Amino acid sequence: MPMLEVKNIETYYGAVQALRGISFDVNEGEIVTLIGSNGAGKSTTLKSISGLAKVKTGSIFYKDKEISNRPPHETTLLGIAHVPEGRRIFGNLTVKENLLMGAFSVKGKQVIEERMEFVFGHFPRLKERLSQKGGTMSGGEQQMLAIGRALMMNPDVLMLDEPSMGLAPIIVEQIFEIILQLNKMGITILLVEQNAYQALSIAHRGYVIQNGSIVLSGKGTELIENDEIKEAYLA
Repeated sequence: MPMLEVKNIETYYGAVQALRGISFDVNEGEIVTLIGSNGAGKSTTLKSISGLAKVKTGSIFYKDKEISNRPPHETTLLGIAHVPEGRRIFGNLTVKENLLMGAFSVKGKQVIEERMEFVFGHFPRLKERLSQKGGTMSGGEQQMLAIGRALMMNPDVLMLDEPSMGLAPIIVEQIFEIILQLNKMGITILLVEQNAYQALSIAHRGYVIQNGSIVLSGKGTELIENDEIKEAYLA
């Protein structure tokens, strides 16, 4: 049984339909990626899962429990962490304060410290910048902080929206290596990414979204070799 299952969801922004019957699933321990052009519906799909966008029809199941249209904080408490596009860190707060915001429901000082050390194990640069305000950090450091903040909740599923956006190639490599490490430690990953080659290279499976609908799916390695994918996204 899939860990996360999206069944025929439709999501609107006012009168504009963003998702048109999206269906897919994510199994425990997988990296699954959603690829597509700008405005295809990738980010809206993640927002629909996390509760940031209201689903009009269809259902979303997590661990066999329907979670459609739950408030975002409830979805987080269930074990789904969402790292939004654009990082959305608190620029006027320090690195430490940003991380503590991610641990809003974690009880016990020792548990919080253990979670923080876990984050530092993957992002040692954050430990070096602990007292620095988030808004003064580089784009790559802010992305590390955004992921670190999500990890403070000890999620079972980590949803990442465009983690490579605006980053230098060497930083992108680092971010994707960390995504692989987290997955090997047991965290299930749902990845939205415009860098289709990078995403499909690490994904177990992928789905292609066009105009709010899924038009193609398969193993990551298969989609990389698909001629249509090559022409549209890998050229």
